[in-house]
Amino acid sequence: MVAEGKLIGETTYTGRAEKYTEVEIDGVKIDFYDARNKVVHEVKKSDKIEQAHVWQVKYYLYKLVQHGITDATGMIDYPKLRQREAVELKEEDILLIAQWENEIPALIYNDKCPDVIRKPVCKNCSYNDFCYIDESE
Repeated sequence: MVAEGKLIGETTYTGRAEKYTEVEIDGVKIDFYDARNKVVHEVKKSDKIEQAHVWQVKYYLYKLVQHGITDATGMIDYPKLRQREAVELKEEDILLIAQWENEIPALIYNDKCPDVIRKPVCKNCSYNDFCYIDESE
């Protein structure tokens, strides 16, 4: 699924690489960043707009803030829908993301994995294999 998304990004927005740069911060890779206008661009292959996409871009914006880049915004492009969604990072988002980051070590170093949540959205997630590796279908 990750490869399919990359292919859509490369074939749909062919001139983008000339105008924008790929940025990697703290292991997070932002596909396209327009430094002049301070806009993070994310391309999604999905045929529906999802909150997970918005939070992914908010996390990218959060990482930029941590590295001194303030007032950046995000834009999610949905080529199949021919739609775009603007994303802004608010103060309450920063607090919530920081809380999530503080909870990560407890998950990583816990001897027991969290229970499987079995939500329909998981079937189409790029990380599905990681979560369900020990599950028999």
